[in-house]
Amino acid sequence: MSLDEKLSRVVARHEELGALLSGQDLDAQDIPRLSKELSDLTPVVEAIAALREARAELADAEAMLSDPDMRELAEEEVGRLRAEIPEREQAVRVLLLPKDEADERNAILEVRAGTGGDEAALFAAELLRMYERHAAAHGWRFEVMEMTDTPIGGIKEAVATVSGRDVFARLKFESGVHRVQRVPVTEAGGRIHTSAATVAVLPEAREVDVQVEDKDLRVDTFRSQGAGGQHVNTTDSAVRITHIPTGIVAQCQEEKSQHKNRDKAMKMLLAKMYDEQRRAAEQERADARKSQVGSGDRSERIRTYNFPQGRVTDHRINLTLYNLDKVIAGEALDEVIDALIAEDQAAKLAEVG
Repeated sequence: MSLDEKLSRVVARHEELGALLSGQDLDAQDIPRLSKELSDLTPVVEAIAALREARAELADAEAMLSDPDMRELAEEEVGRLRAEIPEREQAVRVLLLPKDEADERNAILEVRAGTGGDEAALFAAELLRMYERHAAAHGWRFEVMEMTDTPIGGIKEAVATVSGRDVFARLKFESGVHRVQRVPVTEAGGRIHTSAATVAVLPEAREVDVQVEDKDLRVDTFRSQGAGGQHVNTTDSAVRITHIPTGIVAQCQEEKSQHKNRDKAMKMLLAKMYDEQRRAAEQERADARKSQVGSGDRSERIRTYNFPQGRVTDHRINLTLYNLDKVIAGEALDEVIDALIAEDQAAKLAEVG
């Protein structure tokens, strides 16, 4: 099917949805589904209209080339439009790509210290702050659900929810091993060390995504613990939930209320189970999509932060930036994420031809 045929089908479907939703005989239970489809197609239809308008303007400009009085102006217009139209076509193709259903969801972000002892824990804490600042810049809500800190200000592990528009779409490529190269504050000799932290980004699950029966859950309560006696409760308010069939575990101890900790732990458990389902389905497609940006595999080394050189390198797309201070502050992280999204879109466009 040609691009123009695809565009005509999209426009026709958009018009059909508009007519259905304005009708009187529509079943109430179909309204949310059809409204969402109409909303999703609207930006595509707008891009198609802009493309068609540019093509029509090009035809008019080319027709004026034979008029001596209008030739100079027409040549200028033709040049501009011939450069603009391929860009508009590419934008439409990107909008026509199959959407990841989870892209519009909130995310659960996990950061864990890897190899490197205290320095790895300090780096993990910096990464968590980087994502928190990045979230604030986008107007997203960032809430820590679980954190195990260290006496010198690092973290062994932390889990946070990030809520807002297109959160998972923008953060999903952050999953993997992040490596840091620098002189640790704990190192007296001034030698550069390499440490690592692991990041996992999971789409938040909805109740309809995962079916869980109470009999498959084991709920344990225990006393909250923190570094140096901080944030320690004197009651068993912390909650750990285990899904017995899969062995997946989630826990929360940040709240003083056992009920709130249970709700948050359940939220994390469902997200982990949904992520496992997504990974199983994705694995079937991964072998045929070797060029895609990263698989989200948490064991994959994805990025290096080299402090002596002020350099950030994303190894999946061979991108190197020399603004590490702004990236680690969350200000310039979009430069990396935008490049990853563009590369992923290019790979998918090549795949669909």
